[in-house]
Amino acid sequence: MAEKMTIPDGTFLVGKSWKPELVTLKLANRHGLVTGATGTGKTVTLQVMAEGFARAGVPVFAADIKGDLSGIGAPGDAKPPFVKRADELGVPYEPEQFTTVFWDIFGEQGHPIRATISEMGPLLLARLLDLNDVQEGVLNIAFRIADEQKLLLLDLKDLRAILTNIAENAAQLTVQYGNVSAQTVGTIQRQLLVIENQKGNFFFGEPALNINDLIRCDRDGRGIVNILAADKLMANPRLYATFLLWLLSELFEELPEVGDLPQPKLVFFFDEAHLLFNGAPKVLLEAVETVVRLIRSKGVGVYFVTQNPLDIPDTVLAQLGNRVQHALRAFTPRDQKAVKAAAETFRQNPKFKTEDAITQLAVGEALISMLEGKGVPSIVERALVAPPMAQVGPVTAAVRQQAMASSGLRGKYDTEVDRESAYEVLMKRKGLDPANPNAPAQQASTGGIGGMLEGMFGGGAPKPGQKGRTTQSMSEKIITSAARSVASSVGRQIGSAIIRGVLGSILGGRR
Repeated sequence: MAEKMTIPDGTFLVGKSWKPELVTLKLANRHGLVTGATGTGKTVTLQVMAEGFARAGVPVFAADIKGDLSGIGAPGDAKPPFVKRADELGVPYEPEQFTTVFWDIFGEQGHPIRATISEMGPLLLARLLDLNDVQEGVLNIAFRIADEQKLLLLDLKDLRAILTNIAENAAQLTVQYGNVSAQTVGTIQRQLLVIENQKGNFFFGEPALNINDLIRCDRDGRGIVNILAADKLMANPRLYATFLLWLLSELFEELPEVGDLPQPKLVFFFDEAHLLFNGAPKVLLEAVETVVRLIRSKGVGVYFVTQNPLDIPDTVLAQLGNRVQHALRAFTPRDQKAVKAAAETFRQNPKFKTEDAITQLAVGEALISMLEGKGVPSIVERALVAPPMAQVGPVTAAVRQQAMASSGLRGKYDTEVDRESAYEVLMKRKGLDPANPNAPAQQASTGGIGGMLEGMFGGGAPKPGQKGRTTQSMSEKIITSAARSVASSVGRQIGSAIIRGVLGSILGGRR
């Protein structure tokens, strides 16, 4: 066994070269990057880092692409390779498990995560729907009209309803907003149908996620690890990337400025990061760069995980100070370029040639350079990665269900709420019953002040035939309004016309 290692306070171990390779918690909000070819150990490194942050009292959010990361919620077992690696590093192998909350957009393997259409905003929706500039312009008009008419955009049927309204009144709207064609609206509607067919409609609605539910510690003061089940979500890579970018922007928008803390408030791991940047328009890349640059002052550390460092734009890559590089294979000219690019981003070590070392690393080895001192990257070292102390590999369905039952969030997000919003209001204006559009409504919206209030706050009894949904009464909405002000409940969802969320506000001056 190697000499026993001492880990200084305010740090945790990632691996060992000739010295311990440590993450310094007060510098962990300067972001990071984990790269390497498939099968070289990226997921294990991600788990080691997630365990280190959680052990130090820092909550973690990470997407679980293959299901393997869910094992962090179960105790590890003393497998010979792990025990041997711990001995080589000079640390005891002590099986641990970490308090874990499972999330799933589809609500199958974790608590559902939802956002409203308004919270998502036209910029991210256009990205999700793969719209061109003209189509995105019409989408912006839809949001503007929703604001002017005080229509809540909560789910996909709300967006469909207002787009239908635009198509029906295209001639009048063209005079005020510019050219609006029914054909363009039809294209957007078809893209919405594609999202629905891929079950993306599960993501839009209420109750929307409260960001503070991701930033919690357990009774022992350890950070809770939030795991997003992403194996099925990866069938729609654009939804996956758009969702994580929305979540990142919500963190930026909701959290207060705190400057540099002794340790982050939350660490966010963005696995398969190349999906975020592939084919993204320039305006979106600029927004991502701005969020990554500024979210540090909110106490959030962002760690991108991907196969190739070339997957990350240079403007974002320059902001990632803590780096772990697993092996890359230089079989093709692009691979060789990636190896060279990865080597050049490190502070060079005169003892070896970084470019050669990247292609020679074995599984469980990595080149590591962490920020130290006053935020200066350390000289890159070839190191053995520490073993995880929790289970490596997926947990059973029973363990997952037990974690969901004890998360403290059971019942908060599980039942969808469908209050009155744009769809219901527009149906009533046409004299139709929202619950049965083919039958006349018993009473159409009255308009005027009463109609505006009804449009803003909803009301009425639950809709017949709806299962698993709750429609709030007027009195319930008034109570809700007292707890969560009108500015928060309504203003956040219908507040500014084209500008939505932090991404919209960042770009607001350009549009």
